[in-house]
Amino acid sequence: MDTGKSGLNRALSVLGVSAGLGVGAGAAVIGHGLAELRRFTLHTVELPVLQPGTLARAGREDEGFFTVLHLSDLHMIPGQRAKQQWVQSLAECEPDLVVNTGDNLSDAHAVPEVLRALDPLLNTPGLFVFGTNDYFGPSPVNPANYLLGKKRKARGVELPWKGMRAAFVERGWRDCTHQRHEFSANGLRVAAAGVDDPHHNYDDYGSIAGAPNAQADISIGLTHSPEPRVLERFEADGYQLTLSGHTHGGQLCLPRVRVPWPGNSRFSSDSRVSDVLAHASVPEEIPNRWGSGVAGSLSAAQPTGHALVTNCGIDAARVSGMHRFGALWMHVSNGLGTSKFVPQRIMSKPSATRILLTETPRVSGA
Repeated sequence: MDTGKSGLNRALSVLGVSAGLGVGAGAAVIGHGLAELRRFTLHTVELPVLQPGTLARAGREDEGFFTVLHLSDLHMIPGQRAKQQWVQSLAECEPDLVVNTGDNLSDAHAVPEVLRALDPLLNTPGLFVFGTNDYFGPSPVNPANYLLGKKRKARGVELPWKGMRAAFVERGWRDCTHQRHEFSANGLRVAAAGVDDPHHNYDDYGSIAGAPNAQADISIGLTHSPEPRVLERFEADGYQLTLSGHTHGGQLCLPRVRVPWPGNSRFSSDSRVSDVLAHASVPEEIPNRWGSGVAGSLSAAQPTGHALVTNCGIDAARVSGMHRFGALWMHVSNGLGTSKFVPQRIMSKPSATRILLTETPRVSGA
């Protein structure tokens, strides 16, 4: 985990440079951090985890993939119209399954605006767990404690999360908080389970322990915070994929550039996982079903930031995006908001992710 004094020293170094450049440079950094809050981005990741023949059995062979839309950390505040409209536009992606990994709220009066933003997506099969920011309102924090990896206490004004949960469930989304679910979504058999926020030790993995149904086409674990002890349990039980949020991709990051994979901008040499910038068009062989509000131009290299801290037990290299955790695939969302007391993002654009589940290569002669 990239926390503690090393992260703090680098942060202080950056602040020292800003101070040396003067008030103007500091104001420019703050202005950039505020502007980045509205630079909503849709990532696309292709993940080959389905058994050969799965899509044909489900009647999806021509399409070639099953779409999971992963949302997290809206941290909604009344009046955030641009965020609401952008989230609404994600319905143009026509996902087969929506997964929301929590921290929807940052204000006691934001539930109607969360429901307004998610309204078009609530017509799609969905799964969710909550984070502690769904339960309790945010409070001012000491930035030094964050950089040192110190955990704030889960307390404060109780938020109206029960009404939000009831609205999700009424529209058909499944609450995975300490529950297991098995269902069909557009022809694929899904097994899913989740825990309450482990960042504050609300999790009780024992209540969902055990292998997912072996007849499922895809098994998914949900946890708001990607805490290794929980990921280890999902891996040991044989889940294929976990979805998390919480980290905000580091939120305040240092410069770094991700170099395109040599010889192939879509796949890494060993994992066949693509990570393409959106506002981006998908590769030609994937049908483009996005409306003008989502699509743009393709970029092979993805500028990212280097996270100073992750605010949880996962290491900085896996603060966002799709990664391996042993035999398990794990995806961590950058999230779409921030606490209203820290309205800044630097080199960590707010984002959602469209995960295209595809089939593993068929073994020759099989």
